[in-house]
Amino acid sequence: MHCPFCSEADTKVIDSRLVADGGQVRRRRECQACRERFTTFEVAELLMPRVIKQDGTREPFDEQKLRNGLHRALEKRPVSVEDIEASVNGIKRFLQVLGEREVKSLVIGEQVMDVLRNLDQVAYVRFASVYRSFQDISEFKEEIDKLQRKP
Repeated sequence: MHCPFCSEADTKVIDSRLVADGGQVRRRRECQACRERFTTFEVAELLMPRVIKQDGTREPFDEQKLRNGLHRALEKRPVSVEDIEASVNGIKRFLQVLGEREVKSLVIGEQVMDVLRNLDQVAYVRFASVYRSFQDISEFKEEIDKLQRKP
């Protein structure tokens, strides 16, 4: 790591700590030439799979689209921002663990529905109604009945 003050290539790590629940490493470094100290953060770079849409087109995974969909479903619901972010991170982790280069949008949609089912059932029905294109009230009733049957 080059020193940001004098551009010397020789820097020494003097302290390392885990931060962000173990998702990052914070390192304090000291330049061997000018003796200035600075902090760096190290994170694992994990590639997200490409998304195969229903029409067959492929696009890069868009975390913001996922977050926006969750926010829309959870609008005016008593769910904290922390819970939403944890859900986004959980879905991303699920996709990374799959280890696939490409994933169908249906897989992502079903994962979002699983997360919402456990997070907020009203948001789940909202999302399901759009995702599964409910045509009438009987489809809402069927989905609600399924929710009530599951413990």
